[in-house]
Amino acid sequence: MLDASLASEEQFVALQETLTNPVWQVIIWAVLAALAYHLVAGVRHMLMDCGLGESLKGGRLGAIVVVVLSVVLIVLAGVWVW
Repeated sequence: MLDASLASEEQFVALQETLTNPVWQVIIWAVLAALAYHLVAGVRHMLMDCGLGESLKGGRLGAIVVVVLSVVLIVLAGVWVW
């Protein structure tokens, strides 16, 4: 998509029109949602590698934080896409 958008003005306009299709917007949102969850969970695991949240209580709290932050980021991604 980046290559097509940079090739010419006509292809850029065609790509803009294509990405206004709701199917493509859902696909982009789904990819961003997966990346947001993966990012937040990855940060949690890096913190656990440093010794934070390794207990049962800390693990449960970390899981809740991951879900809450992911939901917030996914909603923000949805607002941005639409």
